Amino acid sequence: MKSYQKGRGAQKRVHNKFYELEHIPDPEYLEYCLKEEGESAVNLKTKFQRVFPKTIVNKVKSPDLRMEYSLNPYQGCEHGCVYCYARNSHQYWGYGPGQDFEKQVLIKKNAPELLDKTLRKKNWDPKPIVFSGNTDCYQPIERKLEITRKCLQVMLKHKHPAGIITKNALVLRDLDILKELANYNLIKVNISITTLSEETKRMLEPRTSSIKQRLKTVETLSKNNIPVAVMMAPIIPGINSHEIFPLVKRISEVGANSVNYTVVRLNGAIGEIFSDWIEKAMPDRAQKVLNQIADCHGGNLNESRYGYRMRGEGEIAKQIAQQFKIAKNKFMPHRFWPELETKHYLRLKKPQLKLF
Repeated sequence: MKSYQKGRGAQKRVHNKFYELEHIPDPEYLEYCLKEEGESAVNLKTKFQRVFPKTIVNKVKSPDLRMEYSLNPYQGCEHGCVYCYARNSHQYWGYGPGQDFEKQVLIKKNAPELLDKTLRKKNWDPKPIVFSGNTDCYQPIERKLEITRKCLQVMLKHKHPAGIITKNALVLRDLDILKELANYNLIKVNISITTLSEETKRMLEPRTSSIKQRLKTVETLSKNNIPVAVMMAPIIPGINSHEIFPLVKRISEVGANSVNYTVVRLNGAIGEIFSDWIEKAMPDRAQKVLNQIADCHGGNLNESRYGYRMRGEGEIAKQIAQQFKIAKNKFMPHRFWPELETKHYLRLKKPQLKLF
């Protein structure tokens, strides 16, 4: 079995395709560190770097995504989900999509101010803004920085509709704000739960909240009348595809309002990262899983076509869709998923400068 690094999703660094040159560590030096100095060749410490964007709200142009605007307080994600589609975007910031994505996290401390400026614009149309369209807004560093919390306070001040997608139970820290937003029908929360197995979770999503905590999060949000859905995203044939029925049943028991799914796709560098990971983490089933993923996408690991990329095609994709439909009808037949209100939106004027 090839060496598997616990605590990380990607098992290696991957070269940024936009860079002509690449830094490759000297293998003799790494061997010296291990044997002579007793140091690990793999540094698990995450580095955080502040960036200064000019805007924070992004227009979403993809026709098969159920959002018009997204907001990402962080680029890169310490959660380390090995299948994450956002890994490719880290290359635009000058980093690799492999271990750099989870070890080099960029933070946008001015996000609340930029958001407030956007919501004050005269021509702003108050369509829901989804937090975490790219990377998780409640990844571990949020506990200290509270950028997402401050942004939610801005949304509440303007009475503006918002959505949240997260794998982290840290969202419950902001229950006070979420309850106030819910009073005006301004919030929906999506909790991503890909498996009921803590062991599978630790390999696929090494630094996310436990499944137990995520289920508790769904239950707590539901009991506080905050609309909460579960995303089984992604379904990976041969890894978690057998869990559709038990997972839908379990989330129905804890009060989820809705459930949805996507089929895994390994675009760009993700194919290389995932293939390397599964050869080390699950060598006994690696080729079977990769072949089944390819079967869902016309023989390829990647899929970019709108209308197909989220659901796949072929017999395996059809079986997944059928199972999901039956499970949803059986365990969640009459759940209500509301449309958010825009009538409460307050287009606040710019604050006046103090006169001295």
